[in-house]
Amino acid sequence: MADRDRILVVGASLAGLRGAEALRRHGHAGPITLVGDEPYPPYDRPPLSKRVLTGEARADRIALPSRPGLDLTWRLGTAAVGLDLAAREVALATGERLPFDRLLIATGTRARPWPNAAEAALAGVHSVRNRDDSERLRGALAAAPRRVLIIGAGFIGCEAASACRSIGLPVTLADPNPTPLASVLGTRIGAAVAAMLREAGVDYRPSTRVEALESDGEGRVRGARLVGGGTVAAPVVIVALGALRNTEWLAGSGLAADAGGVACDGQCRVLDRDGRAVEGIAAAGDVARFPHPLFEDGPVALEHWGHAVAQAEHAARTLLGQAGAPYAEIPAFWSSQFDVNIKSVGLTNGADSVAVTQGDFGARRFVAVYGRNGRTVAAVSFDQTRWLPAYAGRIEARAAFPPILGATDQGRVAPADPGFPASPARG
Repeated sequence: MADRDRILVVGASLAGLRGAEALRRHGHAGPITLVGDEPYPPYDRPPLSKRVLTGEARADRIALPSRPGLDLTWRLGTAAVGLDLAAREVALATGERLPFDRLLIATGTRARPWPNAAEAALAGVHSVRNRDDSERLRGALAAAPRRVLIIGAGFIGCEAASACRSIGLPVTLADPNPTPLASVLGTRIGAAVAAMLREAGVDYRPSTRVEALESDGEGRVRGARLVGGGTVAAPVVIVALGALRNTEWLAGSGLAADAGGVACDGQCRVLDRDGRAVEGIAAAGDVARFPHPLFEDGPVALEHWGHAVAQAEHAARTLLGQAGAPYAEIPAFWSSQFDVNIKSVGLTNGADSVAVTQGDFGARRFVAVYGRNGRTVAAVSFDQTRWLPAYAGRIEARAAFPPILGATDQGRVAPADPGFPASPARG
C-alpha cells in the first residue's frame, strides 16, 4: 500500500479515533479524514449513563484524550449516507462525495427507540446514547421530577437507575425479564443485581411490560400503561431497550451489512454479499460482526469499550498490510452501579453452567464463572476483580469448567443452571 493513499474513517468516536491513531503510529503518512454525524470531537461514552446524569461530570468535558500532531482532517456534524464501492467514494448528507483509497468503517450503534414514534416524541421521553441525549436527560433530572420511569433493565437501564437514586430521585424500573441483565448474566447472577436495585430503593418491576406511554394532552409524557393493567405516573421516562447498529448507509453498496452489523473476516476485512473480503475496506468497534476463535456459534458483534480500541488497532494494521494473526482479543466489559464494580471477561453466550467460585454472593462481592459443554467461557466479578486475569487465561486456554478448584479463598463450588431466558424480551 502506498503510504500517501487517502484513508477515510467513517465514524468519529472511540473506534474511529483509535483507528486513526493506529494508522499514524504504524507509519501511514498520507491524508486521513474522519467523518462523524455528531458535531463534537470524539468523547468518552461510559460517563453518559453515570456521572453526567448525576451532575458529577459535564458532557462537554468528557473528550477522549488523543495524541497530538496526528494531522487529521475532521468532517464533524456530517453523516455518511451512502457508499459507492466501484467509484471508491462515500456520499455525505451534504451531497458531497469523499473519495478514498482505504476505508475504515466505525459507525457504531445508536439507542433503540421506543417502538411507537408518536409516544417516543413526547416531551420527557429520553434515551441515553450520545452527548446530546445525556445533556437533555441531565437537565430533566436536575429539575427533580417526582418519579423517573426506566424501561429496560440492561446495563444502561441499571446504570441510569443507580444515577437517579444517587441524587435522591424516586425510580421505577420495568423490565419483561425475570431479573436485570438476564440475557447477559442469566437469572441466577442477575438476582444479585435485583437485590442491589431493591436495597437502593428502586421500585423494580421484573416480568413487567409497558404497553404504552401516556400523554398529558399537552405533548408531555405523564407516565406509562402496563400490560395486564396498572399504570406508572412519571414525567420523565428513560427508554433503555438496547442498541441498533448504524449500517443503513451501506444499503445497496454490495457489502454484507444488515441489522446484525457489518460482516468481517478474522482480519477485520469487510465482506461483500458473496462473502469475499473487499480490498482496502475494514471495520471495527460496535458495528463490526466478526468470527472470534473462542466462540463457536458464528460471528459476534461486541459493544465493549476495550474491544473498540483493540479491534481498531487490528483493523488499522490490516489496512496497512501489516496484520498478523486473526483478531482474537478476549471480550471484556465493566459497569459501575450502586457503588458496585461489575467486570467480565469472555462471553456468556450459550453458557449452560455457572458457579460462584470466590467470595460471597449474598454480600455482592464474588466471582462467578460460566461454562459451556464442559469448557470455561466467561467470568464475572462483583467488587472482586483480583481473580479475573487468571480466569481470562483459562478462557483463552479453553480450560475445563470450573477451571480453578482448591484455591485458598474458595468455598464449595456448586455449578448450576445460569438461567438464561430462552427468548430475552425488551420493553
